[in-house]
Amino acid sequence: MLAIRMRRVGSKKKPYFRVVVTEARSARESNFVENVGTYNPRAKPAVVDLNKERVQHWLKLGARPSDSVRTLLARHLSRDLSAAIVAPVTQ
Repeated sequence: MLAIRMRRVGSKKKPYFRVVVTEARSARESNFVENVGTYNPRAKPAVVDLNKERVQHWLKLGARPSDSVRTLLARHLSRDLSAAIVAPVTQ
């Protein structure tokens, strides 16, 4: 099963994350299928840069977002995409 989750790439005490599509059982820092965006929590306000089309594509294919990614999507993307997050399509 695929998961959409955050991968930490920042240095010590300076977190910076990539939002990636990866195998759900793999480790946080292991290989990934696709990089779909970035998240910088240290900027004021926090900077979220996501490719909406690719996120929606992976959600339609059954990828499940992690809790933190689900929160990012709900806060920073349009309402039509958040409806797809609540009820992902199962295959």
